[in-house]
Amino acid sequence: MKSINQCNKKLSFMGRFSLFMIIVLIIFISIAPIYMIYSPDSINLDNKFAGISSIHLLGTDQLGRDIFTRIVCGARISLLSVGITILLVLLCGILMGSIAGFFGGNADRIIMRICDLFLSLPTIIFSLFLVGILGAGLENVILAIALTHWAWYARIVRSIVLTLKNKEFVILSRVYGASPWQNFKRNMLVPIITQCLVLATMDIGHIMLHIAGLSFLGLGVQPPQAEWGVMLSDSKDFIWSNPELLIYPGFALFICVALFNMLGDSLRDYFDLDLKNLH
Repeated sequence: MKSINQCNKKLSFMGRFSLFMIIVLIIFISIAPIYMIYSPDSINLDNKFAGISSIHLLGTDQLGRDIFTRIVCGARISLLSVGITILLVLLCGILMGSIAGFFGGNADRIIMRICDLFLSLPTIIFSLFLVGILGAGLENVILAIALTHWAWYARIVRSIVLTLKNKEFVILSRVYGASPWQNFKRNMLVPIITQCLVLATMDIGHIMLHIAGLSFLGLGVQPPQAEWGVMLSDSKDFIWSNPELLIYPGFALFICVALFNMLGDSLRDYFDLDLKNLH
């Protein structure tokens, strides 16, 4: 049980600030259809490379498309794809780690050897390999990244289950006739979800960069769809003549990654999560 000091502990200022900014960002992109007056794919070659103005808040790109509109649409795609990826990673990692830790034996050995195989390969190389097999496209990128990240969560969940299943209150629950599922749900599920959500928050920035990087290489979101990695790829030929075309999506990506990293670090400190002991 938490002590009184732990219960009264508050999220740090940076954690509260990053959480507030993330909520504002999500609301801002959720209501985007209300205030956007341009289509992200609307081409107007007569208005290409237009500067900042009241009708084009960030100017236009090499095809005359409104950059602000494309930045907002890119945020929607990035956050949605990251959310789906994290959900897949958590579902697979919690399921496999819980089975390995709770039942042990051959199930534990097989699952942990599979995890060792996935963890022994660099995630970006393995992702490129999987996308090469599955084919380009955002759906395949999400699947590839989920497959390269679930093993870390499975090992963490297994360590949590192994730590908790021999505690007195868990053993007492078994003595009083609780089924394995009831025992797991009552005594282990909340700590597992809490720690996995903290780790997932810390991992969001990494996965966002991963998706943008694969899109930059032409393996993720495909042009002309608005996405930050695609915008960076489309603008690389104009780095000297119109560097703002790269600065805007790059800065947006940097801000989002920084906000989620700050929130993840604050949540880790708030819940006293020691990553060194989770292996």
